[in-house]
Amino acid sequence: MRIAKFETYMTNAGYRNYLFVRLETDDGISGIGEASLEWQEKTVETLLHEWVEGRIIGADPYDIEHVVEHLIRDQYQGGSTIMTAISAVEIALWDIIGKASGQPVYKLLGGQHHDELLAYANGWYGGAATPEAFAEKAKDAIAKGYRGLKFDPFGIAWQKMTEDEMASAEAIVAAVRQAVGDDVHMMIEAHGRLSPDCAIEMGKRLEKYNIYWYEEPVISTEIEQLSNIRLALKMPIAAGERLYTMPEFNRMFSLNAIDIVQMDPSHCGGLLTSKKIAAAAKEKNITVSPHCSIGPVALCAALHFDWATPNFIIQENFSEYDVPWRNELVFEWNPIENGKFKLPEGPGLGIELNIEACAQHPYKKQAFPSLWDGTWLSGFTQKDKKE
Repeated sequence: MRIAKFETYMTNAGYRNYLFVRLETDDGISGIGEASLEWQEKTVETLLHEWVEGRIIGADPYDIEHVVEHLIRDQYQGGSTIMTAISAVEIALWDIIGKASGQPVYKLLGGQHHDELLAYANGWYGGAATPEAFAEKAKDAIAKGYRGLKFDPFGIAWQKMTEDEMASAEAIVAAVRQAVGDDVHMMIEAHGRLSPDCAIEMGKRLEKYNIYWYEEPVISTEIEQLSNIRLALKMPIAAGERLYTMPEFNRMFSLNAIDIVQMDPSHCGGLLTSKKIAAAAKEKNITVSPHCSIGPVALCAALHFDWATPNFIIQENFSEYDVPWRNELVFEWNPIENGKFKLPEGPGLGIELNIEACAQHPYKKQAFPSLWDGTWLSGFTQKDKKE
C-alpha cells in the first residue's frame, strides 16, 4: 500500500479559513488531516504542493516515524508554517492506517485511558466588552454543560497595562467568577500579551479568583521568563501552543517553566510527536491540555490523542462557538454533548471530509483579525453571520 494521490481543500469559516489535506492510497483508502494556520493557509497550501507532496507520493502509510522524521530533517528552516504542513500529512497517515486495520486511531495510540473527556469552552465571549456582558455569556456557556471556560480579559493590551486597564481586566474576571460559581474551572488567556513584570503584577491580582491556569502570560518562546513567572505566582502556568519541536518542549520541561503543556497536534508534528511530548511531560508531573483553535479535523485528531494519553486533563473546544456550517464540513459530525466529548467511532479518525460543503464557503483573504485590533473583540466568531 502506497500513497498515490494528494489533495488540498480550502474553505472559509467566518474569521478563519480551514485548510484540509486528503491522501489516497493505490488501493483506494483515503485519509484526512488539517493544515489550518491563522493568516498563513495559502502559504501552507503552497508548501504542501511544492514540497511535501513529492515526498509523500509513493510512501508507505505505515512508515510514519520514518516519513515524518525525514520531512522534519529535510525542511531545514523550521517554524509553524512547515510544521503545520507536516502535521496535517502525519494525521492523514494515521487515518489511513486506522481504516486499513479497522481500528479507531486512539486504539493505535495506546487505547482508551479515560472514562470521560471533559471540554472547556473557548470563543464563548465573542462580542463581550463589559464585565456584565462577559458574565451573561459565561452563564450561557455553563448552561450548555461546560465546567471550564477560557477567556482573554485583557482587551488589546501589549506589554504594559495602565492601572485602569488592569482594574478593567480584574473586574471581568471577578464578574465571570461570580456568575459561574466556585466549581467551574476558569482559564485566563493572555495570548503572550504582557511583559514579565506586568504578567506577574496582573497575575497577583487574579490569584484570589481561583484560576485553573494562567495561559501564555508571555509568549511560549520566552521560557526563562515563564519559569520566573511560575515561581512568582500561586496559580498554574500553561503554555506550548507556539512551540513546534521536541527540543523546545524538553527545554521548557527542564526549566520547570509550566504546569500544563499545550502542544498543538496540528502544528507540532502530529499525533506521534504529541505522544512523545506528553510522555516527556509526564516524567516531570506536567499535565496535558492540547491547544486546538481551528477546524473539525484538527479537533477530531486531538480527541484521539486525548483518549489515549494518561496525563491529559481537559480539551479546548470552539466547535459550539464557530460558524453554523462547521459541522457540515465533515458530514454533520458533532463531538460534544453537555460539556463532554464523545468517544470517536469507526476506523481511523471516524470522520470524512464533505468536499461539496467546503466548496460552498470559499477562502477569504486575511479573515482572521489581529489580537491587537479592536475588531476581534467585537465578535470574533461571526457565529450568527451568513455568507
